[in-house]
Amino acid sequence: MSLIDNINKAFDHRVRLGIMSILMVNDYADFNMLKELLGATDGNLASHTKALKAAEYILVEKQFIGRKPNTRYSASKLGKLEFRKHIEALEKLIGK
Repeated sequence: MSLIDNINKAFDHRVRLGIMSILMVNDYADFNMLKELLGATDGNLASHTKALKAAEYILVEKQFIGRKPNTRYSASKLGKLEFRKHIEALEKLIGK
């Protein structure tokens, strides 16, 4: 087994890494919160959340608050597990 076996390509982009980091320490985050914290554009954030959803690493909940649509995200059990493995692999790689 090599040092990089558990490094997950799904988390190799800084926006995806940021999304998962935020969702690991919060029960959920909505689109605007993620956008603000990560400094991402609407389109950029949408494409990265779509990729994480396709991998089943995040859950997406759409609702209306008043008359405004609101999309919020949370890390799935699989997403939390895979992200922890990814972080542990990075730590081993840098010899932490």
